[in-house]
Amino acid sequence: MRYYCGCGPRAAKFVVLAIVMFGVFSFVTMLLWNALIPELFHGPFLTFWDAVGLLVLSHILFHSFGGRWHGGWAHRHWRHRFEEKLAAMTPEEREKFKEEYHHCCRKDYDKEPDPKK
Repeated sequence: MRYYCGCGPRAAKFVVLAIVMFGVFSFVTMLLWNALIPELFHGPFLTFWDAVGLLVLSHILFHSFGGRWHGGWAHRHWRHRFEEKLAAMTPEEREKFKEEYHHCCRKDYDKEPDPKK
């Protein structure tokens, strides 16, 4: 019995993209801070790593108030709509849906992974 998850390359791309985007946000934060705060409020200039720390600190402080994304209103709203849509499907439509959209992580017992992918 062999388990193959086809999510590896996609997950790796997501992680790399997340790191790059966090770096871009940190750089933009540093530029905006250095353009505004020292001139307006006579505050200090920030380095890139100061901006990274500022973003992490603001995430910790402001994200903890009002709940997490996975428990928030928007998640419950979309989950409810998705469950309504599934309830309206026939069993055949549900099977077709599962085949089409649950292709990411699957158990391929008989096949080897395709080296071209």
